[in-house]
This record gives sequence, structure tokens and C-alpha cells, in this order.
Amino acid sequence: MERNNSNTNSKVLANAIRALSIDAVQAANSGHPGMPMGMADIAEVLWRDFLNHNPANPYWFNRDRFVLSNGHGSMLLYSILHLSGYKLGIEDLKNFRQLHSKTPGHPELDLDCGIETTTGPLGQGIANAIGMAISEKVLSNQFNTKEHKIVDHYTYVFTGDGCLMEGISHEVCSLAGTLKLNKLIVFYDDNGISIDGSVDGWFTDNTPMRFNSYGWEVISNVDGHNREHISNAIEKAKKCDKPVLICCKTKIGFGSPNKEGKESSHGAPLGEDEVKKTKENLNWRYPSFEIPNDIYDAWNAENFGNELEKKWNEIFQSYEKQNPEKAKEFLRRVNKEEPGGFQKLSNEIVKEVNDKSESLATRKSSQNALNLFAPLFPELIGGSADLSASNLTQHSNSKDILNNQDGNYINYGVREFGMSAIMNGISLHGGFIPYGGTFLTFSDYSKNAIRMSCLMNLKNIFVFTHDSIGLGEDGPTHQAIEHINSLREIPKNTVIRPCDSLETSLAWKHALSKDAGTTCLILSRQTCEFIPRNSEQIAGISRGGYVILDDSNFEVIIIATGSEMGIAYEASKKLIEDGVKIRLVSMPSSSIFDSQDEDYKNSVIPKDFHKIVTVEAGSPNFWFKYTKAVGIPIGINTFGESAPGNSLLEFFGFTSQNIINNVKKILG
Repeated sequence: MERNNSNTNSKVLANAIRALSIDAVQAANSGHPGMPMGMADIAEVLWRDFLNHNPANPYWFNRDRFVLSNGHGSMLLYSILHLSGYKLGIEDLKNFRQLHSKTPGHPELDLDCGIETTTGPLGQGIANAIGMAISEKVLSNQFNTKEHKIVDHYTYVFTGDGCLMEGISHEVCSLAGTLKLNKLIVFYDDNGISIDGSVDGWFTDNTPMRFNSYGWEVISNVDGHNREHISNAIEKAKKCDKPVLICCKTKIGFGSPNKEGKESSHGAPLGEDEVKKTKENLNWRYPSFEIPNDIYDAWNAENFGNELEKKWNEIFQSYEKQNPEKAKEFLRRVNKEEPGGFQKLSNEIVKEVNDKSESLATRKSSQNALNLFAPLFPELIGGSADLSASNLTQHSNSKDILNNQDGNYINYGVREFGMSAIMNGISLHGGFIPYGGTFLTFSDYSKNAIRMSCLMNLKNIFVFTHDSIGLGEDGPTHQAIEHINSLREIPKNTVIRPCDSLETSLAWKHALSKDAGTTCLILSRQTCEFIPRNSEQIAGISRGGYVILDDSNFEVIIIATGSEMGIAYEASKKLIEDGVKIRLVSMPSSSIFDSQDEDYKNSVIPKDFHKIVTVEAGSPNFWFKYTKAVGIPIGINTFGESAPGNSLLEFFGFTSQNIINNVKKILG
């Protein structure tokens, strides 16, 4: 198939990116024009000569993925997408950085427009891309045959000094080298400038040596403004059997007479006078936001993209005839459809777990649930940040991807942040449901990637174990206090802290269900007592909060979560024996409970009832939403101690007697 058959000069085509970028930034009076001006030549070569994509169908599965990790230069991407024929009109560019526009300050996931991921916090884009490259490699091993390569694409990344300074880039690029992700090609925009000026004062790493040490191929000294240099580097990169870093020397603000190569072009508009001088210097003679038809024609990729997709469809049709079951499963997974029998299996698991009535640590209950759900969900791809034996994230069919071509488990090493951002990329790519584990206290390392997962509404499952002071001897550095609440505060994040094996199984059911977004499972190291329930109560688990014990004339409500439910249950039974009328509520997920209809919520916690005691071995601040001014949240507002878990729980007041004392206090 022929591509790039235009007679229009490539410099003119790159200058179209520059002109649109500086016009949009100037119109918004906000933005970063320097990077788009500096990387325009690289973008022109990559997008017009190498990138396989289809503007007419941005969802075509076998497209190459492109990630702008240095997302502050978003106008580079918006300009390319507009010129190439995506659903991003000139009015969208004129509305750059304006309310509800399709062109926010940093790229935000919008496949309709061709935007693959939300990049903003530097370094996470390259991590997402590594997740995409992992997905391509594993999915191709699972589905491709000798005759048919239905998964066969590259992941290209633009990155800058800022991404490489962020620690996450070390975590993920180190892993990418170990995994030999040979279809990952990263362009390093080596312009030597960040917002504070020349990076020589704070970034003197030998970047090529650094990436060589990771196991990458490094192509150095590429002139980022020389078409032949760029093209030759990409041709060479595509032949490598490892990930590739192409180091491109560029000039930030290329073409600006007074701001080229300076920090003044990095994060602010050029100014009207300098825009005029830059366009004169580039010999760009067109008014603001005006692109001649011949330039549009040279950039437009719709015809070529349609041909690419048509050819792939023919390959897939042949694949489907020869491998009907594999094709059906492939389509199910990429279309994110639940496997048949999910509800039936869920019901069977609930019955089995309820019949066994085992008292287990919820991390063990989680592994048991995985063992039962995983055979039905081959799209599950798990992992742990070097804590598999503690998080219990490996199930009976787990096989690591390094030693098994069709594997489903990633040993992330001690890389919590990297793991979480890679999971975002895996989810974005499609074909997998990623889950990954670490201790809850280390969720601090992962927090920004979890936030990005929620922002993009991705289906990720974060498994956080060792959820409180109850973990014991490791001490306060490992004992979560504020962590559950900080996760609960992230919009669109579903946090579930189950109290026993049954709630844990249903937590996994929720996380795997079709409409689930980001889910955080908060699990214990210590054993949790199994709580007996009737069928109505079992149904209530999926509503986030439900009544465990009840007196129709209750005087006080006790709400408990997780491993503290055992002592709350014990306290409630003693109070009932003493003639106190109580209601005990289990609240595995406040976010799910709060989303229920008002009638249901009032049936569990009446709106005007305020004699409430909550019990959770963490910061109590969150629970004031339920206790109001009258109730008592039993929690912990200090750091923990190093001692056996049972000793710590007693020392900090997580005993049935302390609950009883607080109930009697609230009753006067």
C-alpha cells in the first residue's frame, strides 16, 4: 500500500503543526508552544511514513498506539489529529484549553478523536505505553497463529527530559528492558530545556548509557530536524529485538527568532509579535488557523487507514474460518464482554463460600476467589510489586509472562507506582483486565496512577493487603492509617473492604463485572471471623452496606468494616444479651452504598438517626459523614507501633469491650 505520495515539502507539512500550535496557544493565552515546534519534524515523519492508524475508525484494534508522554505539548497531538482527518475540527483547536472543549491543556483519553490515554503527570505516559506494549506482546502470543498475525502493532512514544527525570520512568523502563518489548519505540526530545531553564543545572544523566543498562537499544545523535536521520532511525528501531530509545536533538521553539532554544518558549505563548516573526521566519504565509487544501490532502490518512483496516479485516476473516473458537474469544475480550456463565459461577461461589463458613484472612479469601473466577476470565492478567506471596495475587493457573509466552502474571518487582501506571496502559490497550497487588500503605506510591485510572474510568483491580495496625510487627511504616480514606476520596474509585470470605468473593464479583471501573480491594493479613447471614443479607452485600443484626426498636447503630467486623459482631451480641437494642451494619463499600436509592439507604441507616458508632482501624475522619456530631467514630489518629497485631488492636482500643463502652456512652 502506498503512503506519503504527496509532492508537498515535508518542512511545510511540519510547519503546519507549528503554525496551528502557536496559534492555539496564543488564542488561549495559555499553553506550551515550544515542544510542538521542536518535535514537529519527528511527528511528520512518524505519522506520515510509519504510523499505522485509521482516522475513519480510531477504534480499529490493530492500530499502532501513539502516546504523548510529554503531554504539556498537547497542541502537537491535537494538530496532528486534526490534519490527519480525525474528528477534531478547526473550531476545536480554536477552543484549546477552554471549558468543555475537546482540546484540554493536557491530552485526555478520547478515542473518538484518536487520543489513546490521559497524560499530564510526567512519566505516566511512557508507563502507559509500556503497558500497551506488554499487552500487544502477550495478546499476540495468546491469539496469533503461524498463518495469521491478528495482533501485530507498534507502540510509539514521545517523551522529554521531564518524563525521564521522574522516578517512574526508571521503574517502568527497567522492566521494559527485562521483558524485551521489541515493539516499543520511544523518541526522546533532547532539547535541554525545562521550565526553569537549561537542564544542565539539574539533569546531567548519561541517558543513552542509562537505557543501555536497562537492556534497551539506543539510537543516539539523531538530528530531530533532519527527515532522513529520523526516518533511518525508525527503520533501524523496527528491526530491533528489544525496546528502542531514539535520542533526538531538537531546538525547543524551533523557528522563533527570539525564543528558539530558550525556556521562554516552553510554557507560555510566544506573544503576537513573536508569532508574526516566527511565521515569517518559517515562510508560513497563511492567516491564523488557516491550512491550505494541498497541506490537508498531504496529511490526510483516511484512505490509507481504510486500506490498512480492510487488509486486516481480510486476515481476521481467514483467521476466523480456521480458528472459530479463538476468534470468538478474541472478539469477546476486545469488546469487553463478560464471559458466559459469569452470573451462574458467581452464585455457585457464593453458595460454596457460605457453606464452608471459613474464618480466613481476607487476603487468603481473595486468592480463593481468584482460583474460582480466573478459569472463566482468561483476560485476567495479574501481578504484584514483589509481594506475591504476601498479597496472594497468584492463583492456581498463574504463569509469569517472562517464561511463558501465553502467560498471565507479571512480576513487577519493587515498582508500585510503575505497576499501577502500567496497569492503566494494559487496560487502555484492550483484551485484558489487569490486577496488581501491594501493601495498603504503599498505595501512596501508586496514588497518582490510581487517580489517572479513575479519571479515565478504567477497569483496573488494585489489591491492597495488610490493611491496618493489625498486620503487626512490621511497625508504623507499614501500618495503614489514613490510606483507606485517601483512596475513598478519589472520584469514581470504588473502595471495598470486605469483612470475611463471603464479602471478599462478592467484592471480586463486583470488580470483574462488565460495568465496573477502578476497584480497590482492601484486605487483611489477620484472620477474619466468618459472619453468618441469611439470603437477604447476602443480597445486601452487593449494595455496599446492609444490616447484620437488628432490633426493630434499635437505640444505636454500629457500623463496621473489614477485620473490625468480628469484634463489632461480638460486642453487638453481648449488648443484645444485656438488653441493649442495637442494629449492626456491615459497610464493605461506602461508595457503593452511597450510590443506592434513598429508600434503601434509609432502610439501613435512617437519615435522621444520629446515635451511631463506627468501627474501623484507621483514621476516623471519613466516618463523620455517618456519625454526624452526636455519634462516635472509633478509629486511630496516630501512627502505629511494632508489636504483634492482636496486642496492637487491644492497645489502640479495637476490642469488643471498647465498642460496648462507647455504645453505653452514646446512650447516656
